[in-house]
Amino acid sequence: MKLSLGQKAGLLIFLVLLIDQSVKFWIKTHMVLGQEYKVMGDWFIIHFTENPGMAFGMKFGGSFGKLLLSTFRILAVGGIGWYLVHLVKTKAHMGLILSISLILAGAVGNIIDSAFYGLLFDKGLIFDPSLNDWVPYFGQAQIGGPGYAGFLKGSVVDMLYFPIVQGHYPSWFPFVGSEQFVFFRPVFNIADSSITIGVIIILLFQKKFFKHQRESVE
Repeated sequence: MKLSLGQKAGLLIFLVLLIDQSVKFWIKTHMVLGQEYKVMGDWFIIHFTENPGMAFGMKFGGSFGKLLLSTFRILAVGGIGWYLVHLVKTKAHMGLILSISLILAGAVGNIIDSAFYGLLFDKGLIFDPSLNDWVPYFGQAQIGGPGYAGFLKGSVVDMLYFPIVQGHYPSWFPFVGSEQFVFFRPVFNIADSSITIGVIIILLFQKKFFKHQRESVE
């Protein structure tokens, strides 16, 4: 049976979410914060960390900032979803539809963490107003119990770490002389990767994608 553009987009979104959430659930329930497994030497490591803020480990304010970011993500997903439906209806280039599907799937994947992980799991990264910082936890998290945070206040699970190049800045380098540098330092997840891949594909093939879209409208 031949799949329509909409079905292909839906299938891609489903597969990305399935893989993303399956990996996160396993990491969350089988590893402790900071634990890692070396997959390929020192340049590909599964390193369990949790991110209370934006993609690739970036942070955004405290508890209120977290709630604001989660709300923004939901609004953004609504806009991306509407655009994807529009692309399918106008029979845009399949590459553009699948790229937007990757971006949408990645955004939804991280929203699921923020929205529900605080309710599902008994342990997670939480914000301590007295310290004005996010506080880690000890031991493996389990599903059930009272939950560690409210709706939209859960932390995102990250695990992919690629410290491909490591070394030290030259001593004469301004501000960071002699300090260690790591490329690539951020720890991220499959949802982040899905968003990044979708954006890169659009940037690389934008002329082809949007030329096709203009022609279909005309």
